[in-house]
Amino acid sequence: MLNLPKLDLEDIRTRAKSLPRQINLPKLPFDIRWPELPDAHWPQLQEFMPTLLHVLRRFMPEEYAQRRLDELWSRGTAFLGSKYAILGGAMTWVSEANLVAAISGAGGFGVLASGSMPPEILRAEIQKTREKTAQPFGVNLITMHPKLSELIAVCGEEKISHVVLAGGLPAMASIKKLKDYGCKVIAFAPALVLAKKLIKSGVDALVIEGHEAGGHIGPVSTSVLAQEILPYVKEVPVFVAGGIGRGEAIAQYLEMGASGVQLGTRFVCATECIAHPKFKNAFIKAEARDATPSIQIDPRFPVIPVRGVQNNGTKKFADAQRTVIKKYDSGELDMKAAQLEIEHFWAGALRRAVVDGDVETGSVMAGQSVGMVKKIEPCADIIAELLTQTLATLALQAKA
Repeated sequence: MLNLPKLDLEDIRTRAKSLPRQINLPKLPFDIRWPELPDAHWPQLQEFMPTLLHVLRRFMPEEYAQRRLDELWSRGTAFLGSKYAILGGAMTWVSEANLVAAISGAGGFGVLASGSMPPEILRAEIQKTREKTAQPFGVNLITMHPKLSELIAVCGEEKISHVVLAGGLPAMASIKKLKDYGCKVIAFAPALVLAKKLIKSGVDALVIEGHEAGGHIGPVSTSVLAQEILPYVKEVPVFVAGGIGRGEAIAQYLEMGASGVQLGTRFVCATECIAHPKFKNAFIKAEARDATPSIQIDPRFPVIPVRGVQNNGTKKFADAQRTVIKKYDSGELDMKAAQLEIEHFWAGALRRAVVDGDVETGSVMAGQSVGMVKKIEPCADIIAELLTQTLATLALQAKA
């Protein structure tokens, strides 16, 4: 049976007044009609709570759906301090003060992408975001950043409530330093064993992000990760990410045990996003199948898979790998030089696409949910649509 939200008798009594007056409650030992139930009978209804809730689901599905959603993501909203447990995925050059403030202002939880920012630039961006919203937001730090310790200090000094550590497993020293500053630490868990390890290391919440996501990705799909991890991780809130573009998916993952979700691609075409118009237009024109992982030509030269919209740049990258491999095989380049040449191909490519609008040779990082991005609209409208779809899905389940 569906796990129903807990309602006290007074709450039920209030709701009962809105029910049709001639609805007979089934399976009760006395004949009653709403709202003429005598006060003396209310205590007797506790043992028949499932029946009462069934009536509420059957005849008040919209109210039930709202109560159900509030319950499903209550742990996530309490953890984030936001109205909705919807994290904005941190996207370098995209998730800056304007977009982050807009997401948080609309009830979600925006996250600044620090990327390769030096400490002083991150501090300025945090302060700029605070000027635009009084709502809570977080900061995403890359664990491989050469000045990670200084960036952590900036977050602590600026009283950032939540910090997301990305780009690899965070060191316990980094987690401890953040927690000493009073920051709540969120980390990515690509497998159950790593989720357990991160929890032991002291992280306060996890994000499980599937293969469908944009940017740097792992090998496992979101739906499989959710089944592998959600049933077995109860110690901390878990947020699901990767390929989520509609509320139906949000409802599904919440029912599976997620405390909330994270979306990135869906917010790129927000009115408040400063990405170049050509970058946004590339998203609007793209379909799910256009967002593909980068190709690795030779296993001797590993390529970290990055999902983005195919363009001339992705085709040239394959050709560039072949050229470098030939140079290595002929002895013109050693292994290290060849690997560096391949890795440097995309240097600055994301900035060219997002900031300059070079969507032909730049890196148009996007998740497979890009096919659901159809127009430019305010963050508030995007979140409102997601909520409408989520509630409609829960209401439909209530009627089942």
